Parts: sequence; structure tokens; C-alpha cells
Amino acid sequence: MSEVVAQFASTFQKEASGPWQDKDKPLQEDIRLLGRLLGDVLKEQEGEAVFDLVELVRQTAVNYRRGADHGVAASLGSQLRELSAEDAVSVVRAFSYFSHLANIAEDRHHIRRRRIYALAGSAPQPGTVSHAIEKVREHLDTSEAHGALQQFFDNALVVPVLTAHPTEVSRKSILDAQHDIAHLLAERDGNLTARELARNEEKLRARVTALWQTRMLREVQPSVADEIENALSYYRSTFLREIPELYADIEAALEEHGLATRLPPFFQMGSWIGGDRDGNPNVNASTLENAITRQAAILFEYYLEEIHKLGAELSVSHLLAGSSEALQGLASASPDTSPHRTDEPYRRALIGVYARLAASADERLGKGAVAARLNYSVDRPYASATEFGADLSVIFHSLVAQHGASLTTQRLAPLMRAVDVFGFHLASIDLRQSSDMHEAVVSELLERAGVVVDYAGLSEDDKRRVLIQELAQPRPLRLPHSQYSDLTTGEIGVFEAARSVRERFGERAVTNYIISHTEAVSDLLEVLLLQKEAGLLRGCLGSSDDALRDGLMVIPLFETIPDLRNAPVIMGGFFKLPGVDKLIKNQGNEQEVMLGYSDSNKDGGFLTSNWELYRAELALVALFKKRATTLRLFHGRGGTVGRGGGPTYQAILSQPPGTVDGQIRLTEQGEVIASKFANPEIGRRNLETVVAATLGASLLPHENAPAQLPQFEAAMQMLSDSAMTAYRALVYETPGFTDYFFASTPISEIAGLNIGSRPASRKLQDPKNRKIEDLRAIPWSFSWGQCRLLLTGWYGFGSAVMTYLEEAGSEAEQMTRLKTLRYMYITWPFFQNLLSNMDMVLAKTDLAIASRYAQLVEDEKLRLVIFEKIVSEWKRTVHAFAEITGKSERLADNPHLARSIKNRFPYLDPLNHLQVELLRRFRAEQLTTRQQRGIQLSLNGIAAGLRNSG
Repeated sequence: MSEVVAQFASTFQKEASGPWQDKDKPLQEDIRLLGRLLGDVLKEQEGEAVFDLVELVRQTAVNYRRGADHGVAASLGSQLRELSAEDAVSVVRAFSYFSHLANIAEDRHHIRRRRIYALAGSAPQPGTVSHAIEKVREHLDTSEAHGALQQFFDNALVVPVLTAHPTEVSRKSILDAQHDIAHLLAERDGNLTARELARNEEKLRARVTALWQTRMLREVQPSVADEIENALSYYRSTFLREIPELYADIEAALEEHGLATRLPPFFQMGSWIGGDRDGNPNVNASTLENAITRQAAILFEYYLEEIHKLGAELSVSHLLAGSSEALQGLASASPDTSPHRTDEPYRRALIGVYARLAASADERLGKGAVAARLNYSVDRPYASATEFGADLSVIFHSLVAQHGASLTTQRLAPLMRAVDVFGFHLASIDLRQSSDMHEAVVSELLERAGVVVDYAGLSEDDKRRVLIQELAQPRPLRLPHSQYSDLTTGEIGVFEAARSVRERFGERAVTNYIISHTEAVSDLLEVLLLQKEAGLLRGCLGSSDDALRDGLMVIPLFETIPDLRNAPVIMGGFFKLPGVDKLIKNQGNEQEVMLGYSDSNKDGGFLTSNWELYRAELALVALFKKRATTLRLFHGRGGTVGRGGGPTYQAILSQPPGTVDGQIRLTEQGEVIASKFANPEIGRRNLETVVAATLGASLLPHENAPAQLPQFEAAMQMLSDSAMTAYRALVYETPGFTDYFFASTPISEIAGLNIGSRPASRKLQDPKNRKIEDLRAIPWSFSWGQCRLLLTGWYGFGSAVMTYLEEAGSEAEQMTRLKTLRYMYITWPFFQNLLSNMDMVLAKTDLAIASRYAQLVEDEKLRLVIFEKIVSEWKRTVHAFAEITGKSERLADNPHLARSIKNRFPYLDPLNHLQVELLRRFRAEQLTTRQQRGIQLSLNGIAAGLRNSG
């Protein structure tokens, strides 16, 4: 047989819907190269037999996709059953690694095409800030556009928030190797000689070999400290350098349109890693302390290295160029007394800055925690990052005044921007805990203090009365010599740790407190009371002279459908409380609300989740507008469409009118973090799309409000009601569905993976008492992705459209309603984005593959009943989509993505087939512990192939 993974590459071409376009030939060449190298490594490492096995499985899987008849299915099943467990694991590894290598090639091609586009002088593309600015200029005259843009950037706050959720299935060692391969691929786009190309290929071969010989998965469950380090790797590779460059690009784009300005630090980074305690007993005060100190250590190392390099670069002599009086003052205050630098004031000044910065690191992190190249003793560490930035500003303005502006662009200006954005904390860490935990702690505090015996048993009105009374008291509730439970001690310890890190690293180190499962106003008051107990929040509620201030913003998280519907009621009740208006004023007249996408989808399905989020946002906008308070929405988006995923750019642009307004925070979760930010250039592009979309959604809101909006919203409500009925009929009302789900997906095996510090379920999954309600939404969505049904992203839509049309009555009235749906798709970004995301999910859905997973259900009657329900709904959904959009082919409007998805099938399908076989053996107790890793590897490979699976 020919070389197997070279066959992988040729399959890319054969299985695509059409011939490769000329512009994609470099991608084809990269895939062929990586496939050939992986084939060589496979043959060298595993031998000819395994080499041929991979090709045999691949070819049979291709035939199965083409025909999916019983003969091919039987042949495939026979082949897989005959594989030894060890051979099966080797084949899984081959296809899994090719998934990762193909992703690297695709990412490289995205960068290549964007660069070609820019070099050709083409118009700015959608998703760039330049394009967003041009659209603003098209709709407003010059002075209005300048004013609107200036006001937007002056008041904006855009924050991507990294979270550690159990869908990041790659180790850092694997990510590092992939980064090296991407860098070597990029080198090949240059003008290399034949010898240089050969050397480059040898380096690629070495990295692919290292990849093959590196354990892909973790041996043990990662700790929170591991998750912290994993997140920090993205700051080293991407954020620290690319975010300052993004600011520079935005300022350049504004200047091209006649608006020269220095942007405030409107774009910042956030994190939940180390502070998110909801359902994770491994997160506590010490993890918060560790997270912020590790962040600061990375940041100080970066700052010190940049200052050291600046000192080497700024060899300016005062014999040849002057310097400002302020710069001379910095130089005079420097501990550097070397006679060799007496005429070099910038170097002397920078040595002084370096020494103070090193002392600042020692003071905050401990002596020697950050290694310093220079050893000067100073007794004046920087009191804040602002003070450090002021010294850099002195150097900058002196250079500019002395005709040295060009000396600032390479390093000094980006460093100054980094200080503005990252301070001494790097990323602001949010704290999060479930409201029931707060209630338990407050209940114990009140009981010990003799205020109330059974706080948890009080009515909501009585709870509010007690809490308001305590928040108005200057005295603490805790008794100095009393012993409290571990829960209370631990929870208050987190608040005390937050107070400590804010004192050391600045208030931006921890600014927000997220309350999961917010169901009442008392949930917010409880967190205010706990902050007051820990000394975070100062003042008294209701006091005109000493109002509540200086604490963390309490942010309700509305997740379930009932909670989303109740969100405006809860916030309205909170605003009416005495003293809350002064608290909001002390927060800058801003209040954040977080909306969770995952649980609402698990509650009511894809369409209803999106609609209820839309309605909740509009209701909150109306409430906040009435009281003239700025609303900032925090979107808890996951990786999959079923958890709020999909392209970020379109998601932001399709937000309801008035809901963005320059203020937005959004989560970046799971494996999506690696796919978006592991490559610096791809990372910068993804960061820019967030800014561009926020700009467009804020300044061009009319595009989200077509004239027929009331009619469209009425239609959506009807669709939502029917979709939720259909979804819940399957998931919650079909007898045996829970058993079907646990048998036909790898949910149980996912729960046992070492892919996150958080448990997969909020409760133990006893097979006799397991419930869908108890599952976390992440493994719920992840499981449906693995078996290629992905029903969390489409189920219920077909029934909803069918019911909506049938209820119209006559055929003419049905056609009128169908025309309404078609017009909604054409003119309403919300509906258009909804269907676009569903189209992408349908393109990744494969009923033939899913039927193989259904065979894992031993109860044949149950299997047939439920799978037929799913197939019938899929047919209805595909038909409804075609009727509304006029497109019967998947992703007709996005041929690049369509080709990308189809090109993945030849190496994705075998992984699915192998996973089914390994699951069958594992459940029959036919696999050793070592061989069980094959299942874990298949999970990794399928996740990589789908790219947004968790």
C-alpha cells in the first residue's frame, strides 16, 4: 500500500465537494507535507503493519460515508472487532494527531490569505476595526462620526474572560509542539533556498516525531494550579505582545480617518481561573492567592525583560542629543554610578526604573520570586503600576521632544500600553460561587450572632429585611473567639484573600463577584454582607454620609429559563432597596449582569435558549434606561453553538438593540481558547473581531432593529414555545431517554477524564438515580458532539416551524407566515445568526455515524424509538431551513467553512468508528487501564476535528 498518511492528504482532495481553488493550493501543499511527515513517523515508530491498518480503516470509513449500506457497515464492524486493543490505540493516535496537524495548516492558511488580502490593498474585511470605522463613516458625517468614535472609546469596556472548563483536552506540551510546527510552516512562505527548505522539513519532521512520542493526555487530573499555568502560556505567546499591537492598529485606523487619539485602556483581559468556586471544591483562598501572584510574576518578568532590552537600545548620548529636565531627574535618581554611562541619561534612567521595578516585584511576590538581571538595591519600590507608567512616560516624552520619536515605536510605546492594560495584575480575576453556599454561610453567621435562628427558612421579604438591617450596622457579625464551620471559614477566607491581593496588586486585580443561580434579591444582599464582614466593602447601606463603597461589584448570573425570565424583576427589586442607588453611583453608575447560555439550552433547547436570552436582554435594557444606569452584559458563552458558541463577530452584531453600547464582557472557554489564541496572529485577529463587533453593535444599532421587529418578535415567541415543547418532549418526557443518552454517548467516559479540575456533574452519577438535570451543561454538549448528533444546536427547530405554519390554517395563510420567516432571515441579524449557527451544526451532524453510537444501546426497542425521534426531527429541521433560506446545501453562504468541514471527515469519521468499538469493549470490561486511553485519545481527536465541541 502507498504511504498511509500521505493518503490522508490525498483524501482531503478527493472527499471535498469540488476541486481545490487556486488560492487554497498552499493549504493543500501544507496538508500533504504534514500528512507525509506523519506517515513517515508512523511507519518508523510503529511499523508497516500498523501503517497499513490505518489506511485500511480510513478507506473503509470513506466507503461507509459514501454508501452507509449494511454491507459496508458489516465490513467496518468486522474490521474494528478484529483489531487488537493496542492496534486500535495506535490507529486512534494516528488520526488524532492528523486532526491537530490539519488544524495547524488551516490556521496558517487563514493568516496567509489575510496577509495576501492586505498586500493587495483590498478594502478592509468585515471583522476588522477599519471596516467597522468605515461603516460608521458611511452612516454619519465627519464631525458626527469623530464625536461618536471618540465617545465610544472613551466609555467602552471590552473584556474577554478566560475560564477553565473541562473541555480543554490538550496538554501544554502538545500545544507547545504545535506552536513550533506552526512557526516552521510559516517559515516556508518565505523565499527559502532548496537547502533551507530541506532543513526546515527536517525540523518539522523532528517536531512531528516529538509530537508522536509525547503523551497527548494527562496522567492525572489537573489541579487548579495546572489550569493557571496553562492559561498563563497564552499571555506569554499572545496577549502580552498582541494586545498592545492591537491598540496601535486601532489608533492607526482612527488616524487614517482623521481622528488622532490615544486610546484609554478600554480593552482588558479577565479570568475565572483560581476564583471560580461554583461546583469546584478545589478553588479556595489559596488558589486565588496563587493565581494572582503567578499572573503578577509573569507580568513582572515581562516588564523587567523589556526594560532591560530598552536599556540596550537607548544608547542615546547627551553629547549628541538632549533630554528633558524630568528625564535628567530620573537619571540622577538612578543607583547606576558607572563612569561608562555618565553621558547616557536614558540608560541610567532605565537602570533606575529597572531597580525600582525589581524591588516592586520583591515587595509583592517575595524576595527573589522574579529573577533580576541587575542587582541594585533601592528603597523606593513603585507604589502602583500607574507610578511605573509615569516614569516610562517621562522617557517617552523626552525622546519625542528630542527628535527620537522613532525610538519609541518598537518597544517603549508597546510597553507603556501594556502597563495601562495589565497594571501589576495582568488579568482581573472574577470570584464566583453558587447562591446556596452564600445562604448557608450567612445563615451560620446570623445564628451565631443571635440575630435569627433559621435564616434559610425565612421568606424572601424577611430575608431582605434582616440583610438590610445588618448592612446598615457598622459592627461585624463574626464573634472574635467563636469557631465556625469549614464552609464559613473557607468562604470568608476567599473574600479576605481578595482584599489582600487588591491591596498588593491594585483594585483591578479583583473587581467582580459572580453569583451563580441568582433567584432572588437576597442573593445579591448576602454577598454584600459577606464583603462587609471581610472588610472589602466599606460604609453602611442606606447611610447618606457613609454609603457602601470600594467593594467588588455583585453580579447576578441568570442561567435557567425561569431565572432569565425573572432577571428584570430581581434587578428592579434590587434597585429599589434603600441605599442601593448610592452603591451604584459609587460604582461609576454602572451595573453588570451575567447571562448564562448553557443551562437555558439544557432546559429548553437551542432556539428557546437564544430567544429567552434575547428577551431578558431587552427587558434589562429598558429597566436600566429608565433609571439612567449603564448596563454591562457579561455573556457566558461556551464553545458549542448549544452553549452560546459560534462566531463571536456575528454573535455580538446580532445582539438586541441597545444591549452592547460599548460595554461587553464574554467568556472564552475550553478548547476554544487554544484554537483562538495559541497562535499569536490568529489570536490578534480574534481579539480584533471582538472590538470591531462591539464598535459596530454600539454605533450602528439600527441594523439590529428592522421596521417589522414587533412582528418578527411575535413570530419568534411562537417558534420558541413550540421548539421548547418538542425539545422537552424528547429530553425530559420520553421514557428511557436518560438511559439512551448515557449508553449512546461517551458521557460516562468523559466524566472520568483528567481534563479539568471541576467535576463533570454537580451530583454523583449513580446509574440507578442519574438525571439529565444534574449534569453540567459542558459534558452534556460535549457528549452530543462526540457522537456527531450535536442536537443541542438544532433540535426542536423543525417542529417549531412546522407547528407555526400549520397553526396558520389555510394554505394562503401558511404561505404568508413562511414569507415572514424568509423576511426575518433576510433582514433580522438575530434570526440570521441563529440559522447560520444552526447551519454550521447541521454540517457537522452525521446521522450515519450517530447510528453507530446508537448500537451501544442494548435495549433495541428504546434505541429504535428514540433514534427515530431524533432522525425525524433532523429531517424536519433540514427541510425547514431550506424552505426559509432557499438553500438546501449546508453552508452555501460560507463555502470556505463548508470545504473545511467536509475535508475533516476522512480523518474524523475513523475516530468515531474506533471510539464506538472501544466504548463497546470498555463497557464489556475487555480493555486494560492502559488501553482505555484509546477512548480518551479519540475524545481528543474528535474535539480537535470539530474545533468547537465543548
